[in-house]
Amino acid sequence: MPIRQLSETMINQIAAGEVIERPASVVKELVENALDAGASRVEIVTAGGGLNLIRVTDDGSGIAEQELALAIARHCTSKLTENIHDIRSLGFRGEALPSIGSVSRLSIRSRTASGDSAAEIGIEGGRVSAVRPAAANRGTTVEVRDLFFATPARLKFMKGERAESSATSDVVKRIAIAFPAVRFTLAGSDRSTLELPATDGSPEGSLRRVAQVMGADFPSNSIAIDAMREGVHLTGHVSIPSFTRANALQQYAYVNGRPVRDKLIAGAIRGAFADVLPRDRHAVTVLFLTLDPAIVDVNVHPAKADVRFRDPGLVRGLIVGSIRQALADAGIRAATTGAAGMMSAFRPGAASYSHGGPANGHRSYEAAYHASGSAGFDAARSPQRPLDMGFEGAGFEHRGLRENDQAAFDAGPLASADARAGQSEAAETLLGAVLGAARAQVHENYIVAQTRDSLIIVDQHAAHERLVYEALKNALHSRPVPSQMLLLPEIIDLPEEDAERLAVHSETLARFGLGIERFGPGAVAVRETPSMLGETNVQQLVRDLADEIADNDTVDTLKERLDKIAATMACHGSVRSGRLLKAEEMNALLRQMEATPGSGTCNHGRPTYIELKLADIERLFGRR
Repeated sequence: MPIRQLSETMINQIAAGEVIERPASVVKELVENALDAGASRVEIVTAGGGLNLIRVTDDGSGIAEQELALAIARHCTSKLTENIHDIRSLGFRGEALPSIGSVSRLSIRSRTASGDSAAEIGIEGGRVSAVRPAAANRGTTVEVRDLFFATPARLKFMKGERAESSATSDVVKRIAIAFPAVRFTLAGSDRSTLELPATDGSPEGSLRRVAQVMGADFPSNSIAIDAMREGVHLTGHVSIPSFTRANALQQYAYVNGRPVRDKLIAGAIRGAFADVLPRDRHAVTVLFLTLDPAIVDVNVHPAKADVRFRDPGLVRGLIVGSIRQALADAGIRAATTGAAGMMSAFRPGAASYSHGGPANGHRSYEAAYHASGSAGFDAARSPQRPLDMGFEGAGFEHRGLRENDQAAFDAGPLASADARAGQSEAAETLLGAVLGAARAQVHENYIVAQTRDSLIIVDQHAAHERLVYEALKNALHSRPVPSQMLLLPEIIDLPEEDAERLAVHSETLARFGLGIERFGPGAVAVRETPSMLGETNVQQLVRDLADEIADNDTVDTLKERLDKIAATMACHGSVRSGRLLKAEEMNALLRQMEATPGSGTCNHGRPTYIELKLADIERLFGRR
């Protein structure tokens, strides 16, 4: 078949296959255009999951009438200078509008601030109509109907209306976080309306926008991040270890204001939380990287979802180090959601009852009252009476409530369930501590402590497990890891580039007890392995390290294996459930927790304590 030039329509449809994956991709491109135009208000309307209708209206600078034809031509843009390495806008290729117009019915109506009237242009399946006058306010309205009507095969790969609507909502939320000063509205017949009022560009305003998108719980369960290294500035918020999600969908990352889904950033977040979260839980994060556009390439993905950093090791190290430092500086904190769960468990009606009567409500009270007639309410016949209730005479003296029956309670102070933290009042200094003063131990595993304004319950085994683990880690990494010499060196054949990478990191590996040296071209010799690993698959370990160095330029795999052994040792060496503790031991454990970073969760990511505020307790008893 001879080589031939493709038609303009075919070229645009091929480009649409790269850029326009689904309706959410259209919304992303159009909203980015609105923001690049300086809009302070963006309204999005969809129907049929976005396949029937997408309309984006903004109050930006608008498009001049004489430029409308250029706006729907390929590689025509107002956002790019001659320097491809200095990209400061969200869009820059000039491909979105012609690509969308090649697979749908597209119309653009726009008016500039200085224009006397608006103008409109349309494109249907790649066929352009003439520019015509229109009526509109300042700004631009882009309307997309019958998406993929020109490429019916693409429709077969679309998901249901609900799934497409959900993807569009996620795109709008993701963009909105980076632009808190812009008001976003997402509405339509296929969804409930999403409104995100404008805040401001201050850190407080940015956090309010994050709360609008991610929920009101996030700000009170997050830690601020602000760090700079070699011209790369990292800001944002990350959740405390006890506030997690089952997936990584609520991990938002931005590079120079651009939403990205970059595996390097995702891996750095996972590495930063590796010590404090279980493998099936994920942190909630909003991170903003600001750096010189010349040292990051945003032109590596058709939809601009991925980026490439000139120095990926610098970016990864900044993210991991900043998050770990922030977690350490934040001290010990419990998620507010733990108290909310405890509140729900304590509320009347939360527990199941074995009897067939109503567990809660007032209808039965009314029924009992009306059944008693003019004689009034009879407590003895009430379905709400205690099961062991007895009545004597007209005074209704309840057995057990008379004065003589109450005398037994004056015999002396009651002992706690397992142990008492001391009969005297706790010192004022202990009540002012973060975890307060130990009051009792219940069920031989839980320490009950009191602060000035809260009640705290500590899992003694989980808490001590974290303390032992951190101590083992500090001892492990404060000096070279002991190694064991192999009787015969293990020779491992590797690709030349992998062997070279391992040789470059040989000094770092030696500190962790792994002795590696080059053994001719395409091979390394392993002479020593960490003693803690015992008998291990050396070949697999070295290959895993080579893969990690190729991906991230780090040797965390070996460190993680050593930390895992330390975690196992900590689990078996910590205070076991079922052990009675003295008051001094309980208070010592609380003080150690306060002084140890990450002690809010155990090695497996479970919370070590729950805090219930006095105000919440008073609400449970109807005092508030």
